[in-house]
Amino acid sequence: MAIQHANDDNFNEMIGGELTLVDFWAPWCGPCRMFGPIFEATSDTMSDVKFVKFNVEEGKRTPAKFGIRGIPSVLAFKNGELVEARSGLMDQETLTDWIQELKG
Repeated sequence: MAIQHANDDNFNEMIGGELTLVDFWAPWCGPCRMFGPIFEATSDTMSDVKFVKFNVEEGKRTPAKFGIRGIPSVLAFKNGELVEARSGLMDQETLTDWIQELKG
């Protein structure tokens, strides 16, 4: 599934649905640049999950609303409600295992 991109204006529309993961990142963040390809590769293997990226340089309200203090941070939403958040770099196996737990 293709990665979608969110901003302050469209965020609420993006997080609807069964399971949505949002990667909060910035272009200057080294760990974010390492995690980006992992996030994208995982999105290609899970068509039943929506994958969204949010560049914290392009919007401040949404990261502030969810208390994003470090990036990368991935927030998991089910039907628009935050269910869990994780910060820091994850490898593909860790990300996949977490998604399977969220689906469980």
